[in-house]
Amino acid sequence: MPDTSARPLWTAAEVAAATGGVLHGDDRPITGVTYNSREIGPGDLFLALKGARDGHEFAGDAFAAGAATALVEHAVEGGAYVVVPDALHGLESLGVAARERAPHVKRGAVTGSVGKTSVTQAIKAGLDLAGPAHGSIKSYNNHIGVPLTLARMLVQTQRAVFEIGMNAPGEIAPLSRFVAPHAACVTTVGPVHIEAFSDGEAGVAREKASIFQGLVPGGAAVANGDVAFSDVLCDAARSVGARLLTFGTDAGHDARLLDFRPDAEGASVAAELFGQRIDYRLAQSGAHWGLNSLCVLLMLDALDVSLDTGLEALAGFQPLAGRGQTRTVTLADGAFTLIDESYNANPLSMAAGFKTLGARTTSGRRVVVLTDMLELGDQSRDLHEGLAAPIDSAGLDLVHVAGPEMRWLYDALPVSRRGVWRATAAELAAEAVMLVAPGDVVMVKGSNGSKASLVAKALADLQGRDMPPATR
Repeated sequence: MPDTSARPLWTAAEVAAATGGVLHGDDRPITGVTYNSREIGPGDLFLALKGARDGHEFAGDAFAAGAATALVEHAVEGGAYVVVPDALHGLESLGVAARERAPHVKRGAVTGSVGKTSVTQAIKAGLDLAGPAHGSIKSYNNHIGVPLTLARMLVQTQRAVFEIGMNAPGEIAPLSRFVAPHAACVTTVGPVHIEAFSDGEAGVAREKASIFQGLVPGGAAVANGDVAFSDVLCDAARSVGARLLTFGTDAGHDARLLDFRPDAEGASVAAELFGQRIDYRLAQSGAHWGLNSLCVLLMLDALDVSLDTGLEALAGFQPLAGRGQTRTVTLADGAFTLIDESYNANPLSMAAGFKTLGARTTSGRRVVVLTDMLELGDQSRDLHEGLAAPIDSAGLDLVHVAGPEMRWLYDALPVSRRGVWRATAAELAAEAVMLVAPGDVVMVKGSNGSKASLVAKALADLQGRDMPPATR
C-alpha cells in the first residue's frame, strides 16, 4: 500500500464527489469534520446540520474560526462551500465514502444496554497498540455520531471501532449497515429505553441483536451468553450467517469467566478463552468488568489483534469519566473514596455498581448516592423499588437519593439504610458536606438527565474541607 501518511483527511473536491454536491470556491485540504461551530479548528469541514438551530446560521462563525469548507444546503458567505440537497444525507454519503475508500480497514461495532461506551474505548485501546486505529469519541453513537465518526477515518487506518446506540426501535440496523463491521458485539441486554418497546426487554434484545444485520459476510457476532435473552442474540447472529462467539460464566462459551477478584488497584481475572486458561489484570474493579473484558478480548481477536496485545490494553485501561473513575478526596481530618458513576444508570448497571461497592474494603461506611433512572415507562416504580434487594445483597450501609422516582426506593429501604431524600440532585449536591464522613467509600450513580454529576462534583469539591461534627 502506498504511503498516505501525509495526505489530508479530505479535499473540498473529494467532499463534493463523495456527496454528489457542487463545490463553490477553491479546492482546499480538509483536516477534520465537525457540525459544532464552537469546536472548529483550522482546516475543518463545517457541517451545516439542522437541529434545534439551523447550522447555516453559524457558517460565518465557522469560517472565522478557520473552517476550510462548509457542507451546506444553500449558499453561505465567508468561505468555500459544497452545496447538497440535504446536509445530513451528505454526511452519511461522506461516511460511506470513507469506508469504501479504505476497504483494508478491519471494523468493529459495539452496542448493549450497559457498558457500550467503556467496551468501545477498551477495544480502541487494544487497536491502538496493534497499529493505526480509529474509533468513536464520547458517546457518538447515533444517526449523526456514527456517520461523523466514519467521515473522520483516515485512509491509513488499519482498524476501527464504532459505538452504536438507540432510543427507539429500528435505529441500530441502519447504523450498523453504515459501518459494515467485520465484528459486532452486544455487551448485555436489560431494561433500558423500555418505554419505547411494547414487549419490554424482549424488544430491547431484538433491537440490540439487529447490529448483526450490518456484518460483512462471514463476520463475527459476539454475544453475551449470560443474559436472559441470549437466545434472541444468538438466533439473530445465525440468521445472517455470522460466526457466533459467546462469552459468559457457564461452560461451553468461547470466553468463560472463572473468577473475578477486585482490589484497590483493579481486579485479577481468571478465564478460559477458546479453551485456554488465561489469568490477567484489569485496571477496573467493577464486577461487570469480568464479562466486559471477555467481550473485549473476543472482539479484538476477531479484528486480528493478538491476545498479548489485548491483555496489555486491558491492564492499562482506566475507568472513563463518570463511568467508574475513582479518586481520594482528602479532608482536613481524613479522607473518603469517591467512585463517580454519574454518567448513566439503569437497573442492570445499578446492581453491578452496588456489587462493586459492596466488595470494597473500607474503615468507614459504604455509601451510595443515587438519582432517578429515566425512560423506564410504566415499570419505573417497580424498577426503582426493586433496587432495594441488590442494595441489601451488597451489604451497603447508607443510601442517599434524589428525584421523584427515587422516592419509591427510599420508602422501600429499611430505616437503618435511609440517608436523605431530596427532590432534585441540585438540592442533594448543596448538602454534600453532610453526606459523607472520613473513611467512607462513596459511589454516585444516576441517569445523566437526572443530574447525578452535580452530586459527584460537589463531593469532589470537598477536597481540603473541614467536616461538620455531625458527620464524624
